Amino acid sequence: MSDPQTVSVPGRIMAAEMAEQPAVLQRILDEGAPKIREVAAGIAARNPRFVLLTARGTSDNAALYAKYLVEILLGKPAGLTSMSTTTAYGAKPDLTDVLVVTVSQSGGSPDLVASTKAAREAGAITLAVTNNAASPLAEVSEFHIDVLAGPEKALPATKTYTAELLALYLLVEGLRGGDGAAAEGLPDLAAGVLGRKPEVKALAERYRFAQRLVITSRGYGYPTAREAALKLMETTYIPASPFSGADLLHGPLAMVDNVSPVIAIVPDGKGGEALQPVLDRLRGRGADLVVIGQQAQVDAASAGFALPAGVPEEVQPILEILPLQLLAYEVTIARGQDPDAPRALAKVTETR
Repeated sequence: MSDPQTVSVPGRIMAAEMAEQPAVLQRILDEGAPKIREVAAGIAARNPRFVLLTARGTSDNAALYAKYLVEILLGKPAGLTSMSTTTAYGAKPDLTDVLVVTVSQSGGSPDLVASTKAAREAGAITLAVTNNAASPLAEVSEFHIDVLAGPEKALPATKTYTAELLALYLLVEGLRGGDGAAAEGLPDLAAGVLGRKPEVKALAERYRFAQRLVITSRGYGYPTAREAALKLMETTYIPASPFSGADLLHGPLAMVDNVSPVIAIVPDGKGGEALQPVLDRLRGRGADLVVIGQQAQVDAASAGFALPAGVPEEVQPILEILPLQLLAYEVTIARGQDPDAPRALAKVTETR
């Protein structure tokens, strides 16, 4: 008779790592925040004129979130790098007084290491944000922030993503001399969201046989839309197209009809206000609209998941992604697949 502890249960690792997220967030606030403030102070003293963010995959969505933070809270221009300009084309831009932040769960991808090394040689202030303080990326960077998520064994990144978001929020707060107070209640709120699995499981029944998905948001919610699409595609294998609400109106709206599932992440704040005309157009087309947002927005949609009220908009993405991680997990299980080990994926993707 098999030992139950040795039997491989599909999704067991991903489920356990999703459940760790409240504890990871609390660890960052308790143990990581002082170090992040120290790093931020060292960078702020250099007064960078511009911020460039470098990442791949899930970490690229965290980097996009940081771009919004830098531009909105810090008031500095920010951009996402194209690593191939350095690694493939050998470009040598002048990065004097530019802060280059490289975000990577493993810190091991050769293109991330090479581009960061090149940026430092070009005069940049370099910061690595990783889940591995001993990684090659951390070694070539001037500054490093450990997101303290602990080992992540499931191929889909969950706890490292929310850890990156919180670490990047605290970094930007430190750069502007803020106290990061908006993040204080997040661990308890995250635990509450993750405790509502039955709601997500019921929602997953809508997508078990879906042929495609459209996911949309605006503002701080747009990185969440991209990360949700990535999670759904890599676990369920359902094609999921993420769009900024503004971009959705510029043509792709034509593919939405009354049988096309649309997931809208509606931030509670200016991003949600900007998304409202898009929601109206989607309803007008009879779309099967599911909303992740406040209760009033959920009530006006076909279905949805209500998030806690009163959370500052800049940290809402840390909670927004949680029901969508659960959704990817539940749909994958319902389709008879194993979310722990999606086909054709590796934990460290070595691109150049």
